[in-house]
Amino acid sequence: MSAGRLKTAVLGLSDRGGLLLEAAQGVESLEITAVADKETNLAEKAAAEAQCDSFDDYRQLIIQNQLDCLLVAAPMHSCDEYVRMAMKNRFHVLKMAPTARDFEEATKFVRLADEQEIQFAIANPNRFAQSFLALRRFLQEGKIEQIFLMNVFCNAGDYERSGWQTDPKLAGGGVLLQDCYRIVDQVVWNFGVPQQVYSLSTNQARDKQQRSYLTEDTAVLTMKFSDTFIGNFVAVRREGTGPEEVFLRLYGKDRILTLSGKRVTLSDGSGRVVEELECDDDERECYRQSLERFAESILSPGEKKLASSGRENLKNMAVIESAYLSTRTGFPEEPGRILQMAPMPTGVTPTE
Repeated sequence: MSAGRLKTAVLGLSDRGGLLLEAAQGVESLEITAVADKETNLAEKAAAEAQCDSFDDYRQLIIQNQLDCLLVAAPMHSCDEYVRMAMKNRFHVLKMAPTARDFEEATKFVRLADEQEIQFAIANPNRFAQSFLALRRFLQEGKIEQIFLMNVFCNAGDYERSGWQTDPKLAGGGVLLQDCYRIVDQVVWNFGVPQQVYSLSTNQARDKQQRSYLTEDTAVLTMKFSDTFIGNFVAVRREGTGPEEVFLRLYGKDRILTLSGKRVTLSDGSGRVVEELECDDDERECYRQSLERFAESILSPGEKKLASSGRENLKNMAVIESAYLSTRTGFPEEPGRILQMAPMPTGVTPTE
């Protein structure tokens, strides 16, 4: 570390990896020293723009650089051993969502980070998006009370996906884990871990045998938060379903709170708009703020709390794990029971 700047590398540059690199270049306390991608041309082009070293071998990036931070945008199946290697070298790690392919793998990363006394965080950019911050502020200010129903719809959009995303072994899960994780994070961040999750899922394969070899592209979850508060979560990523869309609506006593796109609307029981905000959510800026908080937690650990830690994200992983378990058992499952398997610091309960 030199002059308060953290030597940083980016692992994986396709999809949102390039966006993560751009955001990191906007954080003064991060010094980009290397980038890596298995596509040599992509790595070299990004390195030339960032004026840093390039690698097409993830292992060599870890071995040849003494880093402070590693930013991981590569899919987990392609880099899991190198992320562990980085942690053992005591590199702080920020990973783009999701945390891992399943709850067990996420738990292992959290445990390793604890053992090495490093920061392990997950980039959840919606936590810094103005629309979701407005939603959270409305809730904290009590502008909607006695919420009894939540309705969430997440359409991942009609875009071409890499082949690995349809493979359960490589991806861990489909639309719910890979495309809707950030919305699951918002649900858990604002309302806590549901007591029970019941889920149904399917994909476009024509028969049951084919479906078992593909990740889900459509899922419906019913969540029970309490005896008086339940939620419904619909997730889809199929060709022909149109552009990306996120819709969240809360029903409470005499009020309805809706987040749709970049607009947050508070209405009364008759549908009359009480308050409405149009927000400017810039994804790159959200990632920049996430990275800034990550860097601050490393440079000033006693003053700045780590945002969206790996341990905190075990809650999200437990909810998703419960959903996948429910589709297999045909019964509601309890995320709290899954969380009990995670290692917890002294004095901390699984759902905190």
